[in-house]
Amino acid sequence: MSTYPETMTAVAIQGKGGPEVLIAEQRPVPAPGAGQVLIKVEAAGVNRPDVLQRKGLYPAPKGHSELPGLEVSGTIAAVGSGASRFKVGERVMALLNGGGYAEFALAEEPATLPVPEGVSMIEAAALPETFFTVWYNVFERGALKPDEWLLVHGGSSGIGVTAIQLGAAFGAKVITTAGSAQKCAACVALGATRAVDYTTEDFVEVVKAETQGRGVDVILDMVGGDYVDRNIRSLGDDGRLVNIGYQSGSKVTVDMMRVMLKRLTLTGSTLRIRPTEIKGAISHGVETQVLPLVSSGKVKIVVDSTFPLLKAGEAHARMETSQHIGKIVLTVA
Repeated sequence: MSTYPETMTAVAIQGKGGPEVLIAEQRPVPAPGAGQVLIKVEAAGVNRPDVLQRKGLYPAPKGHSELPGLEVSGTIAAVGSGASRFKVGERVMALLNGGGYAEFALAEEPATLPVPEGVSMIEAAALPETFFTVWYNVFERGALKPDEWLLVHGGSSGIGVTAIQLGAAFGAKVITTAGSAQKCAACVALGATRAVDYTTEDFVEVVKAETQGRGVDVILDMVGGDYVDRNIRSLGDDGRLVNIGYQSGSKVTVDMMRVMLKRLTLTGSTLRIRPTEIKGAISHGVETQVLPLVSSGKVKIVVDSTFPLLKAGEAHARMETSQHIGKIVLTVA
């Protein structure tokens, strides 16, 4: 039987706007419902969707916490009815629908995983959102196979550093884009075959040269805008374009003749609104296929910086500079 306080400190979004709208509040500690666990949070990952939510562009799903925060690490404080995998006090990390910027957070048990030996709680908090996203989009939707070519945009982002490493670990050849020589060097160190500085180079031309004109097999893109048509030109026959965001806009004009002639697949996804059973299936794939690579050290969790929970606004400001390499994490305990 667990005991925990009735109230907690949480960081809420008051209004919408810049980092200054992230304000600390006292909130009731939520009670776990059926199939849920209550986590005493030690660290929480900061992600681009948190920034969009703060600006009023990505509201929380109906019925879920409106607090920001899509991933946490910590220890089990309580379990709801029907939740039987974890016991109070066990170290876990979880993908959330929201509520991570707090001292306690609810998670669905199927989207909760044990923290591997040798992984710190800060590293664990940086894992779920990016690893679930990359596994599902690159390997399940994109069906990346060994010896294929993978193009990852935003290679120095949390998603990027994960996709580069997992692509390389599973035998693919990885090309990535990043916005400076320093970021490109970091991407190559993580396993990219070639890093393209998009401020001085054209990734379409680099892809053509690196693949001897055949094009890449899978592209993971969160940029959208004019990248969509350039991605289509960069794909080889039977290539797959997977979009997980549209930082430059989602409304685009493309020549669908290229799609038809090269037999391309254009797809995409967002995880937050998917049902628990889908997230549970993704979680199982991550646990069985990816966590062993993390435990062995073959895949690293890249943390750019940490900020205390009450400095969440500074963490968002850091993210919005786009100078970070890897994940930004809030420390709670």
